[in-house]
Amino acid sequence: MSGILEGKRILVTGVLLESSIAFHTARLAQEQGAEIVLTGFGRLSLVERIAKRLPTPPVVLELDVSNNEHLDSLADRVREHLPTLDGVVHSIGFAPQDALGGNFLNTPWESVATAMQVSAFSLKSLTMACLPLMQDGGSVVGMDFDAQVAWPKYDWMGPAKAALEATSRYLARDLGERDIRCNLISAGPIGSMAAKSIPGFETLADTWDQRAPLKWDISDPEPAARGVVALLSDWFPKTTGEIIHVDGGLHAIGA
Repeated sequence: MSGILEGKRILVTGVLLESSIAFHTARLAQEQGAEIVLTGFGRLSLVERIAKRLPTPPVVLELDVSNNEHLDSLADRVREHLPTLDGVVHSIGFAPQDALGGNFLNTPWESVATAMQVSAFSLKSLTMACLPLMQDGGSVVGMDFDAQVAWPKYDWMGPAKAALEATSRYLARDLGERDIRCNLISAGPIGSMAAKSIPGFETLADTWDQRAPLKWDISDPEPAARGVVALLSDWFPKTTGEIIHVDGGLHAIGA
């Protein structure tokens, strides 16, 4: 029996450690029949090492989503390995330390701008960079953290994720005529490197222990990765502009 991504070609960003949602997305995508390429920034040797732990080690391309030269050349560099793309996974987020940890009222614009560009605007930048490879439609899936409420210590990453959610909706609006869907997976907290860089991450994790209807395991990225793979597949052909919560149901529960 073939997998749900059989014959698909997928670009995956954000694979840094084996504990990341992006790594498990790449693994599941391959297991479901996809060919993939990875991108990395800053620690390419680390990404290449981690890539070797996938079922079929993929090529790793350098990509800084704030570097126009990287973005402008991305399609040509991907073409050297895959002729087209059917899906793009945006698993990118960053905020300087002074934009996190309870410093919301004192964070300078320069740090806010960095968080917004890397964490939200990059969804549009990455999608447009890959657009020449998606002539037959496809699926863009980004990683979200619920921006409906204010979280302790999350500070300017909260507005950045709200901007990511809005950006996804506008991409869905403008790319629908090309048969390109754009959706987000809003995952619960996972003990990845990105999460551990957030001061007070343990407080967030405790919230899930106390309130999530379904037991949540911060050491298990696979449920979120399965959500990404499902949205990359043809099983959601008319779903776009959506935010799918893979968070144990916590988003639905009040205090």
